[in-house]
Amino acid sequence: MAKAQPRAWQRMLSGRRLDLLDPTPVDIEIEDIAHGLAFVARWNGQTKGDFAYSVAEHSILVTQIFQRQQPKAPAKWQLAALLHDAPEYVIGDMISPVKAAVGPGYGALDDRLTAAIHLRFGLPAQIPVSVKKQIKKADKLSAWLEATQIAGFTQAEADKFFGKQDPALASNLQIALRPPVTVRDDYTALYHKLAATL
Repeated sequence: MAKAQPRAWQRMLSGRRLDLLDPTPVDIEIEDIAHGLAFVARWNGQTKGDFAYSVAEHSILVTQIFQRQQPKAPAKWQLAALLHDAPEYVIGDMISPVKAAVGPGYGALDDRLTAAIHLRFGLPAQIPVSVKKQIKKADKLSAWLEATQIAGFTQAEADKFFGKQDPALASNLQIALRPPVTVRDDYTALYHKLAATL
């Protein structure tokens, strides 16, 4: 008797059934992404405050930073910034040490999901390397801010792990800890604002 294959799909609140091994754009909805990311804690939840700092909140901040750093960037790349961690709505947010321990399988899964998400929302499966680097730069500033403001890192530690950041840009950005439902709604609203200009 053949051994049954383990289940590799997840049922979403929208009713969609997303196959993690072979994700298709038709099974991806922005409401599922926004809801999932609003309830996924960054830093494994090891942050100060009464609410977890969610991947959705982080994604909104990365988009704001990207817009400041790249004020002439087209809406599609702003949307790519918002969606940069979207696969985590199903695979969760693993801190870098865990990703390293899991190995290359995590990266392959993330790449498959990213490609399907991008296609679903009108982006190329793989965005240009130059844009990816610009989003990563915004991502690193966000991580630096999170590390120093809510995750207990000293500035020296944050500089070591995330690189020294522009003090002028960093000084007026304050991390907000808000209820997941509020963050979910703001993530969805930002998506619709950007999608309307594509």
